[in-house]
Amino acid sequence: MSRIVLITGASRGIGAETARVLGARGDHVVINYREKRRRAEAVAAAIVAAGGSASTAAADITDAEAAAGLIDGVAAEFGRLDVLVLNASGGLEHGAAADYAMAVNRDAQLRLTRLALPRLRAGGRVVFVTSHQAHFSETRPVPGGYEPIARSKLAGERALRDLGGEFSRRGIDFVVVSGDMIDGTMIVRLLERRDPDAVADRRDHGALPTVAEFATAVADATTVAAEPGHTVYVGGTDFLNPVRTS
Repeated sequence: MSRIVLITGASRGIGAETARVLGARGDHVVINYREKRRRAEAVAAAIVAAGGSASTAAADITDAEAAAGLIDGVAAEFGRLDVLVLNASGGLEHGAAADYAMAVNRDAQLRLTRLALPRLRAGGRVVFVTSHQAHFSETRPVPGGYEPIARSKLAGERALRDLGGEFSRRGIDFVVVSGDMIDGTMIVRLLERRDPDAVADRRDHGALPTVAEFATAVADATTVAAEPGHTVYVGGTDFLNPVRTS
């Protein structure tokens, strides 16, 4: 039986590529999007054309009613949810409200997970996608302009980890996937404008992971055998070395 996998923010980039990988592996992927309906439908159509199974679901996950409708809709259509991939994020959008980063990267992630928990079958999994620049933000420099995302993504990760007891009671696994700057993504292009030295520094440490490499790691995290709360690291091995102090 195919797993039902809901991926938030999956109309493009890492989310879309994760959907393609999982679709090729035999999962039915539900591609959540906020506004880009045509893009989401194109991703789903490509998966189906390649022999996979996919559908789309519109919802702004920062809207409580829309988030509830998203989860209820998946449950009504498929009768269950096996995997929730929390890929959607934000905070650098032009004109975004000052509290938007926290609203999308912490509050929406926590709300959607709580809504999904009663729908996830025992043995299901929640995967939270983050960055090294957020995950290690308390001990490593944060690129200029990225601070709101770093704070909010770390807050979101910690809020989800605080659900560890409920995950365990329900038999749900929780895995975090953290990556270095991902080459070719919108966030890296924005950072290259705001703090080009930070991006150049990461490139000096080695080739940045590609979207395909990172998306494959996210897809793998939906099945990897690991302790609850395990973190998968992609690229940026220097982040894993202890910080030297004088």
